[in-house]
Amino acid sequence: MTQASFQFDGSLDPEVVASRVALPPRPGHFDELREPDGSLRAPWRQFFRHLESPGFADLARRRAASERRVRDDGVTYNVYSDAGASPRPWSLGLLPFIITASEWSRLEQGITQRAALMSAVMHDVYGPRRLLADGLLPPALVLGNPGYLRSLAGSVPAGGVFLHIVAFDLARADDGSWWVVSQRTQAPSGIGYALQNRLVTRQLFPEAFREMRVQHLATSYRRLLDTAVRHAEPLAGRSYPRAALLTPGPYSETYFEHAYLARYLGVPLVEGSDLTVRDDRVFLKTLHGLEAVHAILRRLDDDYCDPLELKPDSALGVPALLQSIRAGRVVVANALGSGFLESPALNGFLPEIARRILGGDLSLPSLPSWWCGERAALDEVGERLDDKVIKPTYPHTAYRPAFEPLIGAELGVEARARLRARIEADPDAFTVQAFLPLSQAPTWEDGAIVPRSAMVRVYAIADGHGSWHAMPGGLTRVATRDTRVVSMQRGGSSADTWVLTEETVDGFSMLPQPLAAQDIAAQRRIVTSRAAENLYWMGRYAERAEFSVRLARAIISRLGDDEDDAPAVLEAMGRLAVGHGLVPEGVPSPARSPHGAVVFERALQAELSVAHGVSGVDFNLAALTRAASQIRERMSTEHWRLLLDTANGFREGCARARAEGEYSADEMLNVLARLAVQLAAITGAQTDRMTRDDGWRLLAIGRHIERVGSLAQVLRALLRCGVFASEQGFELALELFDSTITYRAMYQNRVELPPLVDLLVISTENPRGLAAVVQRMQREMRRLPADPTRALFALIPEPQTWPPLAELCAEDADGRPAALDALLARLHEGADRLSDALGERFFAHAADRLRMLSV
Repeated sequence: MTQASFQFDGSLDPEVVASRVALPPRPGHFDELREPDGSLRAPWRQFFRHLESPGFADLARRRAASERRVRDDGVTYNVYSDAGASPRPWSLGLLPFIITASEWSRLEQGITQRAALMSAVMHDVYGPRRLLADGLLPPALVLGNPGYLRSLAGSVPAGGVFLHIVAFDLARADDGSWWVVSQRTQAPSGIGYALQNRLVTRQLFPEAFREMRVQHLATSYRRLLDTAVRHAEPLAGRSYPRAALLTPGPYSETYFEHAYLARYLGVPLVEGSDLTVRDDRVFLKTLHGLEAVHAILRRLDDDYCDPLELKPDSALGVPALLQSIRAGRVVVANALGSGFLESPALNGFLPEIARRILGGDLSLPSLPSWWCGERAALDEVGERLDDKVIKPTYPHTAYRPAFEPLIGAELGVEARARLRARIEADPDAFTVQAFLPLSQAPTWEDGAIVPRSAMVRVYAIADGHGSWHAMPGGLTRVATRDTRVVSMQRGGSSADTWVLTEETVDGFSMLPQPLAAQDIAAQRRIVTSRAAENLYWMGRYAERAEFSVRLARAIISRLGDDEDDAPAVLEAMGRLAVGHGLVPEGVPSPARSPHGAVVFERALQAELSVAHGVSGVDFNLAALTRAASQIRERMSTEHWRLLLDTANGFREGCARARAEGEYSADEMLNVLARLAVQLAAITGAQTDRMTRDDGWRLLAIGRHIERVGSLAQVLRALLRCGVFASEQGFELALELFDSTITYRAMYQNRVELPPLVDLLVISTENPRGLAAVVQRMQREMRRLPADPTRALFALIPEPQTWPPLAELCAEDADGRPAALDALLARLHEGADRLSDALGERFFAHAADRLRMLSV
């Protein structure tokens, strides 16, 4: 039923929803909205009574507001299969998933009990191994699981806490009972999205949220951070422990959650390349040097955390992190090595383990599970797969590929027979679990309340003293039309999870408190070396792209003119085009013949939108966008969109210019002209819309280094080709330096070397002049962390030490300005050396390494 077929009359009677608006659930599923007699459940009657006029019709407006908030906040969820696609907007349903106070009381007991059990199993498996010795856990299920890390056997993590947070996926059966479907112990995801869902939904239904006494979440997040920091205090000595959140990076499917959670907790978001291990301690690489990290909240699975001892091809981890963990020099939440706990096969052994360790039964049961590695279990369920779910026992490895869970009811007789044969061939790899029809939660779709299958992920957080706290809420995932599977990867949605309380609502908030003047004075934004390096290369690639466009426009316009260019100018253009990746090696120089000029021009146009080698227009645009993608949190949405639109628009424009295999020089010049304007806008965004901290200074320095090195190289090449003997050579040099208007205003049509050198080399007023660029670069360098920066100034001579104009223009016996050539060579080589030195000092921290080795 839709709004089109049902006219809302503005009634606030909640029974209207049950009788006329809400669609019925599928048979065999628990109805979260209604009682068996069709009446609304008590919390939903209360919820709908708090809607404002015009009643349920107002839900459409609230849905639009929710989608707008998600879009404005930039909440995304990436899907691994969407290679090269833009991140998907996070899908948040309008209506919350409601758990009553009495229900939560029972769930809370079961959640904390299970978390304590998971922790005890970790302590035992990496310690005395009594569970294995007594036969309560099959050794093959633990030691044969890639999630068990032998290199950590016998070691106790710093602080003695293995698990700081555990997630459990819960589902409700058709009789209303709750079951544990699975657990997540490595780096449980979703807790950041749960917070985002809460902030959005609370604003949509403020009165209902307040009057229904929905419990707040902030204390849980505070406890997560406090536990890690408290156990790291002995490692920090007299200073306050530094914590960081470790992310796989922007290509992770849940990267938004990582960035959002880091901001909320007030800790830096770091990637593996931001951290380094020195003398068994973990350090954060910043522009101010190495700063110790005492606690890591990781969002990275075990395998990827240390390429030295775990997955050798991982570029996401921190080399030697395991050694630091064994040495007890860093707190990691969660400790590595808990992956074996996520196996669905473990659920079949937990009831007996709970009786041994906890002295009683689990109050929150797991779905019945059978590990096929036990012959008795396989014999029991092997012929009854039609009402079961078949899951992989172990995670995917090169030696034992995993598979997507299979629902027996969806398989035909022959498919089940083939599956049984696969299980017999490798029984350890298969776990069979009872199938549970998921409860149906109300969702708002197209003007109607529609039931959808739902599963709730809840979180237990350790307090560091042996007790656990269940976060009163969680991430509810809602299926599409499929009633069997709940999956965000398959297009599912989410909902805020409201846990009602009959006690006092926790009023704690993690919103920033008012800052005192001394706090503001001491505030310093940490700039990681990775962020600084990407900013630096953003500056270089933006400048490199601008010059490539300027050079391409100059060449195409000249080769298309009717006037004949001097051979020296044609030769110079050919060399510059090859040197800057505009044409490939081996293309004949345009100076050889008229036919050679035509071939050269076609080769240039053909290469413009091809990313090859380490240069070229398209390559530079792609590299600029790639560097920017690593620092999205520092850029405005408009800045990021401008970068994407620029790169995509250029490729589309080149395709139009080459329509039907014919090249259009005029159309290509139009494409390049538009690109030049967009690159100027990008430069403006970098200059005027980014915070001027040390990271921004590296961006500006990168741009200036690129400009000094490039222009010095270009001017030197033009000199050596002898282009300044003609007016055409002067025009080319002025165009490449973007200084034509300034020169004509000052010197009209004079074709003389001294005024050209004065404007392009010595002048500190021409922003494109080499002296002015060097001055601006050195001004920004002086504001970087002081220590070794002073030594960097010697790599590029300061303008006041350059030879005077007369000496620079004096010709040697061969008729060449030798002093000018020597200065340009020093500037070009100095730019390369300065770039390497900056990388060693601020990005790789080679000086810090040498200094630590010498102590």
